[in-house]
Amino acid sequence: MEWLSLVLFAAVCLTLLFGYPVALTLAGVSLIFAGMGAALGVFDANYLLTAPSRLFGIVSNTTLIAVPLFVFMGVVLERSKIAEDLLISMSAVLGKFKSGLGVSVILVGMLLAASTGIVGATVVTMGLLSLPTMLKRGYSPELASGTICATGTLGQIIPPSIALVLLGDVLSSAYQKAQLDMGIFSPDSVSVGDLFVGALVPGLILVICYLLYLWGVSAFSAKQVPVEGQKNEHASLAALLNALLPPLILIIAVLGSILFGFATPTEAAGVGAVGALILAGAKKQLGKDNIRYVVQETTKVTCMVFLILIGASIFSLVFRGFGGEILLKDFFTSLPGGVFTAMLLVMFIIFLLGFILDFIEITFVVVPIVAPILIIMGVDPIWLGIMIAVNLQTSFLTPPFGFALFYLRGVASDLVKTEQIYKGVIPFILIQLGVLVLMAIWPSLVTWLPDTMYN
Repeated sequence: MEWLSLVLFAAVCLTLLFGYPVALTLAGVSLIFAGMGAALGVFDANYLLTAPSRLFGIVSNTTLIAVPLFVFMGVVLERSKIAEDLLISMSAVLGKFKSGLGVSVILVGMLLAASTGIVGATVVTMGLLSLPTMLKRGYSPELASGTICATGTLGQIIPPSIALVLLGDVLSSAYQKAQLDMGIFSPDSVSVGDLFVGALVPGLILVICYLLYLWGVSAFSAKQVPVEGQKNEHASLAALLNALLPPLILIIAVLGSILFGFATPTEAAGVGAVGALILAGAKKQLGKDNIRYVVQETTKVTCMVFLILIGASIFSLVFRGFGGEILLKDFFTSLPGGVFTAMLLVMFIIFLLGFILDFIEITFVVVPIVAPILIIMGVDPIWLGIMIAVNLQTSFLTPPFGFALFYLRGVASDLVKTEQIYKGVIPFILIQLGVLVLMAIWPSLVTWLPDTMYN
């Protein structure tokens, strides 16, 4: 009756399409199937007896404490208008060069992604700040919207990304489980810090490719980019440094403490949260309304993450109880082409699921099922994690269901049409797919830096 596990997965996806809350759908549909399976004698209800210990493990997981702290850090920086000051200063300095404003948007978006780690926050912030200015300066609606959406999705891959924190925790468990299944009883571990280090090179490659594309368009397509740079007599390098140094120092402090082993991701997240408060206080942005907003948003996101994780844990138990894990393992190992075909199929499925599920649900529902199987087949866990992150980043950018497109559509008002947003992101989708292919051909793009730093 292993096929019932696939029916369970299909039922969950179908229920989500009707708009029901993700966490309650995962737990509710799974428990309904478990009850029906137990009544029919095809499901062992003893699987559910492990649920309390699993839930206790979730709420006591010290790695996951980094999630509310990084969210808190990102919301504080977003609310304190640090990104706004940085964009104004950088565009004033670079605006005298052709495509200077577009370059400023990409660079500020990269720094904002490294500060907030939240795709939605980055796209919305950059859309509100830069889209009207880019259109006013003469950028085509397609190029402006595509640049903003693509830059916003960098929060998915550039550390300290919330997605990498959650992926790191899930892959750590999957890696240990895979090694135990292979008879290795002193298993190695993979950490969130490993994923952060592994994501640095691909993240920088994406940023460089975005910049090269923008410069290429400015050189060969005068219709999409202003012919002449916008001179600004108020441009000041001192103002740029004043806006750039505080967030840059904070990012270096957070990432540097993780990369060089001075702090765990959770400890570094605490440093980031305190540092963000200091920066906001220096800008006199710690009023009562701002503090209330920050606390409320952090609480909402944190509750959502942990509730989804609890629902996904129950789904995982029921899925395994129906024999779904064995079914998938047999299926993947029997595929022609071995690990290449299995990896290609998993990436394609995750890409499609990215249209209807957020990265949190995919991380907690899909990755724990497929990751142990792929690792047993010989896939490096760090490379797998970064491939999944970039894949989801591409999925969130792809029409017609990409989440980043919806975020920009929500704040773009009547400035751009939906079809213009769709056309604008296509070149960036091709860039990201190209980077995925590069990582598939040369896994060392991901694994070289972690191996060098930690070995």
